[in-house]
Amino acid sequence: MSISHANFLTQVRDYTEVSSSVLSDTIIDGFIKNVELNVALKVDYDDLRKYVDATFTANNKYLIPPADCLVPRAIFVATTGTLATGTIEYLERRDQTFLREFNSTNATGVPRFYGNFDDFTLIVAPTPDQAYPVQLEYIKEPPHFNATTNTYLSTYVENMLLYGVLTEAFSFLKGPMDMYNLYKGKYDGEIQNFALQQMGRRRRGEYDNGVPRIKIDSPSP
Repeated sequence: MSISHANFLTQVRDYTEVSSSVLSDTIIDGFIKNVELNVALKVDYDDLRKYVDATFTANNKYLIPPADCLVPRAIFVATTGTLATGTIEYLERRDQTFLREFNSTNATGVPRFYGNFDDFTLIVAPTPDQAYPVQLEYIKEPPHFNATTNTYLSTYVENMLLYGVLTEAFSFLKGPMDMYNLYKGKYDGEIQNFALQQMGRRRRGEYDNGVPRIKIDSPSP
């Protein structure tokens, strides 16, 4: 169950026992953004997975990801027809040095490999010889919890978000250290549980992998 943004701000001030003159809405908003980005960089959670369709430009080996692309996950190209009905092939990810050596002559054809060219550009090899349809699968920047927008974190893992923000708050307030350590420990524990759910249990199926089991030590008879 999600919490309203106003109530969340009130909770933070109640836990830290300071007023809005010390922890303003803007300051707490910055804490929330820091935690959202921290979680996104540590946990590959499903809500951040996004897909975008595009088209290669003939004789252009560069592909510009969307502005909200945080981490590219995969690219596939339709070698014939469309992305929905044609023949598709996933590109293999390689380092830029491999791509430079593999396509040192800038040969054209159906792209087989891709990699990072810089922070905002991907590069493929061979260079596309025509306008192939392409889909980029990526991790997007985390949405921001505010007065008008509830997010996955504020709705389903509110405690983790709160503990993370309280860790930021007590660091900002410069103590007391026991309170900082308390909420830092709670945040670390919650983010581990969240990672176990998102990157563990949600990535497996009972039919293929069976039900997760915990070994229980028992004394010898």
